[in-house]
Amino acid sequence: MVSKVFKAMPKMIDICLEAGVKGIADSRLENFERIQAYKTSKMLLRLPMISEARRVVELTDMSLNSELKTIEALNQEAEQQGKIHEILLMVDLGDRREGILPNQVLGTVENILNLKHIKLIGLGVNLTCYGGVIPTPDKLEELSALKDSIEDTFGIVLPVVSGGNSSSFYLLENHTLPQTITQLRIGETIVLGRETAFGKKIDYLNQDVFALETEVIECQEKPSMPSGEIGMNAFGEKPVFIDKGLMKRAIVAIGRQDVSPEGLKPCDVSIDIIGASSDHTILDITASEKAYKVGDIVSFELDYGALLQLFTSEFVEKELI
Repeated sequence: MVSKVFKAMPKMIDICLEAGVKGIADSRLENFERIQAYKTSKMLLRLPMISEARRVVELTDMSLNSELKTIEALNQEAEQQGKIHEILLMVDLGDRREGILPNQVLGTVENILNLKHIKLIGLGVNLTCYGGVIPTPDKLEELSALKDSIEDTFGIVLPVVSGGNSSSFYLLENHTLPQTITQLRIGETIVLGRETAFGKKIDYLNQDVFALETEVIECQEKPSMPSGEIGMNAFGEKPVFIDKGLMKRAIVAIGRQDVSPEGLKPCDVSIDIIGASSDHTILDITASEKAYKVGDIVSFELDYGALLQLFTSEFVEKELI
């Protein structure tokens, strides 16, 4: 279970573990510090920095890696801490984010196997996150073939073939996930109820587990067009406006410091988001049947990016109900 989108909030971790989750994966060591006392498997998703090797070994059981120099630093730290640190070697199968190229795999593995405090437990791949490359059965079979080649060459067994993230979930649903894939690193599908290769909702999962509630701090009728010479806004952009005449507008107390407005969708479908500055989000409520007033609450559905930002913001109160 990938916990980074809710910042490894301990109450959420409790819910996940009670539901049967066997291990937690996250990208930030600060999140692992928050759940250090939990007796469950912990995997670092983001490639470790050499400068944080000590904390990686201290806080996690395994990590994803692609740089031999970093793996050597982890080996040195694991020796000092009297531990064996497990790693997945990441392979770039075309998305062009992290991972070594396939023709580098055998040489890299040979070097890893000489490190006494590192245990290579398998291979991993990341797809869609950067290049948008869709995980297909053929792509994942490439990873499995590399695993077989390693096992044949070095006479070892690699129990883990990590076939990607929530964008690989559709293969599981369609029964086309290669049987050699033993792990998927799932976050968004669980928390927001959708796969991420094509954005399809999963019928038997809920899409409304999270919502943002904001308070109206101004509610007035104003012209839709600014008056005066237009320059750059607070974010260095030159805004463009459409004249819609007089508009009933509400301002809610949240802004780009907390969340990108593009990731928000008003639950009241008659509301449009006009724009946002650092601390204010401006809404067109002209078409709404509700007579909004100062002090009222406006709710929003969230995409993954918005949820991630909101949990990260220290100015947003998180409440479980």
